[in-house]
Amino acid sequence: MGETDGPGFGEVLRGHRRAARLTLEQLAEVSGVSARTLSDMERGRSKGPQARTVTALADALKLDEGGRERLIELARDGRLRDHWTRRSGGLCELPRSVEDFTGRTEELIWLSELVYAESAPGVGVVGLVTGSAGLGKTTFAVRAAHSVRPSFPDGVLFLDLFGMSQQPLTADDALRLLLRALGVADQHVPGDPHERASLYRSLLSGKRVLVILDNAASEEQVRALLPGGGASRALITTRRLLAGLEGVRRLALGPLPLPESTEMLTGILGERSAHDEESTLTRLAELCGGLPLALRIIGNRLLSRPDWDAAQLAARLADEERRLHQFKAGDLKIANAFGMSYDQLADSTRRVFRNLAMIPGRDFDAALTAVAGGMPIAEAWDALDELVDLGLLQDGAAGRYRFHDLVRLFARDRLPQEESAAGRQALMQRVVSWLLRMATMSGRWFEPGYGRPDRPDPDLAVLSSAEEADEWLRVNVDNWLGAMRAPGDSRRRSLVLDCAESMHWFSDRWAHSPHWQEVFTLGAQAAGALGDPAHQATQLNYLAWVHSVPPGDPEAILRYAAEALELATRADATAQIAWAHEYTAEALLLLGRHDEAIKSSSRAAEMFQTIGDINSYIQSNAAIAKCLFDDGRYAEALERYLGLIAVLNDPESGMTPSVVVHSRPLALLRIGSCLGRLGRRAEAITALHEGIGLVDELRASDYRQADALETLASLLAEEGLTDESRRAYVRAAEVFESIGDTASSNRCQAMVTAAA
Repeated sequence: MGETDGPGFGEVLRGHRRAARLTLEQLAEVSGVSARTLSDMERGRSKGPQARTVTALADALKLDEGGRERLIELARDGRLRDHWTRRSGGLCELPRSVEDFTGRTEELIWLSELVYAESAPGVGVVGLVTGSAGLGKTTFAVRAAHSVRPSFPDGVLFLDLFGMSQQPLTADDALRLLLRALGVADQHVPGDPHERASLYRSLLSGKRVLVILDNAASEEQVRALLPGGGASRALITTRRLLAGLEGVRRLALGPLPLPESTEMLTGILGERSAHDEESTLTRLAELCGGLPLALRIIGNRLLSRPDWDAAQLAARLADEERRLHQFKAGDLKIANAFGMSYDQLADSTRRVFRNLAMIPGRDFDAALTAVAGGMPIAEAWDALDELVDLGLLQDGAAGRYRFHDLVRLFARDRLPQEESAAGRQALMQRVVSWLLRMATMSGRWFEPGYGRPDRPDPDLAVLSSAEEADEWLRVNVDNWLGAMRAPGDSRRRSLVLDCAESMHWFSDRWAHSPHWQEVFTLGAQAAGALGDPAHQATQLNYLAWVHSVPPGDPEAILRYAAEALELATRADATAQIAWAHEYTAEALLLLGRHDEAIKSSSRAAEMFQTIGDINSYIQSNAAIAKCLFDDGRYAEALERYLGLIAVLNDPESGMTPSVVVHSRPLALLRIGSCLGRLGRRAEAITALHEGIGLVDELRASDYRQADALETLASLLAEEGLTDESRRAYVRAAEVFESIGDTASSNRCQAMVTAAA
């Protein structure tokens, strides 16, 4: 029942008194009702006096039968309305806020906008705050409610729906509690659920009340608790996404940024923080992963034990094996918070959740989830949806998923508790084997003689192009490299060696990746453990290549090339003997010993020619041309590069087509550089444009393209093409920056500024 549209009891009483020409005091004397009580009635403070009081007033006013009945009816309506609208003290009271609340500025602004937002007719304004365990959703909602409380003169109601418990509050029980908080006596709460919800909406419609529904379990639980329109607002907090709720304004609460995390921890510690190093507090905040609950636990632990050294606690938290168990203080334990979400999962999804902790990298997709879960990919999608819905996983771009660091530790902790040692071993073998085979297949897309697999492994994900293989290797590098690190038997070592070998040609497309040192070291170790000196020499030669990428380390190149030469000679592996000479030449070139470098490359070229390896022979000749260029012999270098491009353009050369595609743009870049040094600017610009375009098609930006872009920019400037020159410098700066060469990037950026 809502407010009546006509005059209330007080207005009618006042009208009768004035008609009878009685003052308030005179009516009080005649009726026996005190003047103060009469004043409260007429002013609407007392809307429904008792029946005997109304009878006394009717007699004193000498009302006729119709007037008497109307006054009695208005009093009865007033008494009922007072029951419905008078809040019961202590029910659904807003909890106290925390003194050291920190951050969430944008989120608080969001709530402020929610308070004053306009709504469509009959549609209540509802805010939904979602997020995983430990993010402080309830704390935020309470703090926000206290800050906007003056905007809700009719009250702020707070109700815990116990969404994570085994028995969440039912919608009917929640309505009963809310109605009682709004002043409805138990005997007046309708038994029918629809009538109960209708009464609730009716009471809210004429008021300005903020209802906080904390810890919601489902859409069904909260739908009947939402205002139907008017000035009242509802704010829901939940770990679930509640995607089925329509017309709500959503706020996804995330971890606190590190500065705010440090500020919160400092605030919790209060005066004690002055005794701890700022860097130590920052490290502690970092290890808490931006979770307010974790920060609260760590702060409380330090406060409760003032003699504790914060640095020692940080050291204990740094140990991943023990970190999760450090997050407990009294009845606060972060594992319990995660466990409440875990308990909501279906058994099959719990298994997936635990198994995902065995994935080596920081993120993964549905295909890898299916492998870890031992299930079809369609079921893996369902499990991922459930985990994201409960905040146990975070989903990101391009179908990638990841754990919060502490949630991963919780999953890892559950695995040995619920899975046998044999089951864990089988899981690790399944995941590691799949990752190594998948990486090997992807890498071989770029290896001459392989490319698209003729008979794809049905257990592996399908890759339809070199671009997809490139993308898979880059986004999954932490996973397949982690699989390479896993210990194992001879079969595992063979998979590791195959994986490292397959990366040789792909590594040239991603030359500045920091991973190649470890990849080829693991490959060399695997070959050594398998007793295969030829393959060990191959991997050591790859390590020599890693150290030839600018800025280059000639001493490391010489060391690895010498080891490779010794092993290759022992194994009579002519190709690897030749490559050891070639990388030795690279080191000599970096040391400025050009003549010695030319001799070493020439020796390698002769050996490649002897064994009929035209691909490698061409690369050695390109290395000789590079030696000539660096020695200032530009005409000789140009002649060699032109000879190389003729071979590359000859379909009868016998070269592998994929090697030709990769080598042609590099030759054109070198030709352009030679022509530029010889003063043939127009020809140089043409060659450089063509070579850079081909590199772009290959998605193989590296130091060679960056150097070529800088050369092109300089030549364009000399030709007076200022705008084109500026654009080339901008691109050169971007490529240099992407490969970590900040000094060269700044140099090119300075040229852009100077030309402006």
